[in-house]
Amino acid sequence: MDEIKLYNTSAEREVYENRAALYAIVMSLEHLERAFAHDSISAAEYTAECNKLLVQCKTVSQMVNNPDLVKFTQQYRLSCSAALRRLEVGVPSTIEHGAAGGLTGNNAKLVAKTVQDFITTMDALSMNMTSVDKLHPLLTDLLQSVNAASFLPPDFRWKASFRDWLIRLNKMKASDELDSEQARQLLFEVEQAYSDFKNLLESSE
Repeated sequence: MDEIKLYNTSAEREVYENRAALYAIVMSLEHLERAFAHDSISAAEYTAECNKLLVQCKTVSQMVNNPDLVKFTQQYRLSCSAALRRLEVGVPSTIEHGAAGGLTGNNAKLVAKTVQDFITTMDALSMNMTSVDKLHPLLTDLLQSVNAASFLPPDFRWKASFRDWLIRLNKMKASDELDSEQARQLLFEVEQAYSDFKNLLESSE
């Protein structure tokens, strides 16, 4: 039986190796999500490993021309709905839902950090810092702080808003920027969230 070659050049070989790496990362993320869902790994361990896999996936995806990951998983018949959801959001579940550990509750240190995250994000937008690589970490920190504030109701509407913005940013390249209308809308929402945050904080004291 003749051997079937998957590639003929070093460039083709690199493509196959990168796609294999992407396959492995997606499956690792799927197993990680399931392990966390079944309480087989601590929140701290999960968060660290998930962050690493998300960064690796974005890096390797760029090496293979940013494929549509849904189509990629269908092509290789992967069952990985949990991984696809995590890749869509772009942050660990602990950050998305506020279970990352560390500061929690209504204490002065947490409130100070949350206020700082609000102000930092608003300042960045006011100074036209609208690239994905600038805004994504700021919104991630802000969502994590808001989720940790126990005096905020579970259905505090800005949690979903910030999560939606993170999903939107995660679908863009790091060098992409929000247009002026998008930046204005995001700034408006962050300002409104900050106002609601302060009102709820005052009423909880």
